[in-house]
Amino acid sequence: MSNTPALLSELAAILDPAGLQTGDAIDTRFRKDWYAPLGNPPLAVVRPRTTADVAAILAACHRHGQPVVPQGGLTGLASAATPGQGEIVLSLERIRGVEEIDEQAGTMTVWAGTTLQAAQEAARAAGWLLAVDLGARGSCQIGGNIATNAGGNRVIRYGMMRDQVLGLEVVLADGTVLTSLNKMLKNNAGYDLRQVFVGSEGTLGVITRAVLRLAPLPSATQTALCALNSFDDVVRLLRHAQRALSGRVSAFEAMWADYYTLVTTRVPGVRAPLAAGHPFYVLLDLQGSDADADAAAFERMLEGAMEDGLIVDAAVAASGKEAESFWKLRDAVAEFPQMWAPNAAFDVSLPIGSIGRFADALRSAILERWPTAELVNFGHVGDSNLHFSV
Repeated sequence: MSNTPALLSELAAILDPAGLQTGDAIDTRFRKDWYAPLGNPPLAVVRPRTTADVAAILAACHRHGQPVVPQGGLTGLASAATPGQGEIVLSLERIRGVEEIDEQAGTMTVWAGTTLQAAQEAARAAGWLLAVDLGARGSCQIGGNIATNAGGNRVIRYGMMRDQVLGLEVVLADGTVLTSLNKMLKNNAGYDLRQVFVGSEGTLGVITRAVLRLAPLPSATQTALCALNSFDDVVRLLRHAQRALSGRVSAFEAMWADYYTLVTTRVPGVRAPLAAGHPFYVLLDLQGSDADADAAAFERMLEGAMEDGLIVDAAVAASGKEAESFWKLRDAVAEFPQMWAPNAAFDVSLPIGSIGRFADALRSAILERWPTAELVNFGHVGDSNLHFSV
């Protein structure tokens, strides 16, 4: 067990005055993530500025047998960043910034506490795209995105966060620093240690820096919201769009009727581009480089889907601003913990062809047990993902 006064004294010597919070000075925001109830006060909150600070902190805690909980942007929905009684919070929020963008290689070296949005904007300013995108982009941090192997809205085209990571700097529990900031796409020199830490959720080490792969920046985006009669039609539309658009579908988000009705009637600022009452809705994007040609291909794809009976109605965004309003439908899920309580949220993956049957069986089982429960379904169907909230 730790010798608390001695440990806190060591931590105070490592950090500047703003880097250590104890007792009543601990900000309550460090006691929970986005979804969890307010947890117990941690023993302390440490807010390092550098990798060397993180190494010294973890070495001290290791010597004293002190548990540490890493925290990023606190946008998680599984309470993983909520500290237990007597634990120390290690916040990465001050280890932030873009160290380098290699415009020739298409890579970005970024500190772990940088928000996803800040990294995206830096990449965009340099003419590149950081492809992973989440509704919590303004708060979630790169380190947390890597530690959870975040997916988000664009997995269908660009892959998970794992697919964007080329190199990592990680501090192990005893303070050892592993630095492998590889910038090359091809690297078959031995074991690929970075993949051990991607998705490890802070259990194996604290990520402090990363080299990320960037994609060419699309110069044109087409966005549409479609209404459909069945989940089978959702799957058929996905395949139709992928074939017609030659693999350029960049997002394919399915929403069940209950979700669509909930967010368009109860979430402020969200409008309904299509009438309510359809069994399913799909929000899809095409990202390309020729606005006129892409728009024509997108229109042909939608017309073909309409002729084949896959969709019964559709709205195409006429501008970037209107596309953003369409995407508010999907991003509205971030409001659920505040507006709809108590609730339980789940994020599961299963074969695309099984998602519809699973959702139906789940609804029947829940309503049989809790007849007054509300259940909403939505998800990144294009990459075999389903979210459901009860």
